[in-house]
Amino acid sequence: MGDREAPESLRLVQELVNTLDIESGTDGLASPADLARFADHHGLARYRLGPADLAELRELREALRAACTAHTGTAVPPEAAASLERLLSAAPLALRLDSRGAAVLRPAPGLTGLPTLTAQLAARIATAAGEGTWQRLKACEAHDCRWVYYDRSPAGRSRWCSMAVCGSRAKMRTYRARRGQGPPGGS
Repeated sequence: MGDREAPESLRLVQELVNTLDIESGTDGLASPADLARFADHHGLARYRLGPADLAELRELREALRAACTAHTGTAVPPEAAASLERLLSAAPLALRLDSRGAAVLRPAPGLTGLPTLTAQLAARIATAAGEGTWQRLKACEAHDCRWVYYDRSPAGRSRWCSMAVCGSRAKMRTYRARRGQGPPGGS
């Protein structure tokens, strides 16, 4: 889904959340080895993420998925909001001015492990919010999908990661419900 890939500022957020494929049940952060592969693939070795960070990283992933779901018009569930509050509070940012005098958010000095990655994600989200792109990072409305995609539609009202797959399924379910027919197979 190249056309649904987030801009560079949000790509790490998107790829972190999409480490869990809900439809297939495949979790790219199921083990310490998976975490090491994710960190290597994304150039995060300097953050020194370890096995002790894995559970909170998965918690962060799901809280970010909830935030992306909220971009389709729902509220962030209280437990996800509490997770975000707790994890982001442990990941302070520092404002720096680069050589051109531009403001740049960076993880505060001295952070290690998950707080460093969380601060990096927070800086990217803050930058994207300022650019007006954060709200376009959405989680598919299909309950059996929830894949995070970037909404490039002109009006920014896309609801599914793929109109051809998830959108079509949702429309068929709605059509059947209106006609009083359940889905095939009783599910």
